[in-house]
Amino acid sequence: MALSDSEILEAISKGLMRIEPFRREALNPAGYDLSAEREVEVPPGAFRLVSTKERVELGLGHLGILQIRSSLAREGLIASTALIDPGFKGQLTIMVFNASKGPIRIMEGEAFVQMALLRLGGTAGRGYSGAYQGSIGVVSSRRPKPKET
Repeated sequence: MALSDSEILEAISKGLMRIEPFRREALNPAGYDLSAEREVEVPPGAFRLVSTKERVELGLGHLGILQIRSSLAREGLIASTALIDPGFKGQLTIMVFNASKGPIRIMEGEAFVQMALLRLGGTAGRGYSGAYQGSIGVVSSRRPKPKET
């Protein structure tokens, strides 16, 4: 079940999740707006990696889902997002692609993705411990490279 604004505040106050820095004005009825750590210009037909200014920490009872803000989508910006697993701690890196004919600029501190938070049906047996745990700033792919034959 998706958390409402009051449920997000309650989970934060109980230490079940953290968003740092937390800005009350970024809290929405059913989510939280995450902002760009740095200004990024995305040329037409190109992609860029953008990190969130906020550090997110989820407990074992919650997961996050990211969506590009609709105002940016209406300009032609597409985002490739993933789930934020229970137990994840760090800044998030989001790939954005410009499908428009002109450049799109995301300003430093501008809200560019919304994070919806969901309560799991039960507590996860283990938390995230993958390659992006503790991420700081933009983090490129850490996927193992295929061996050449």
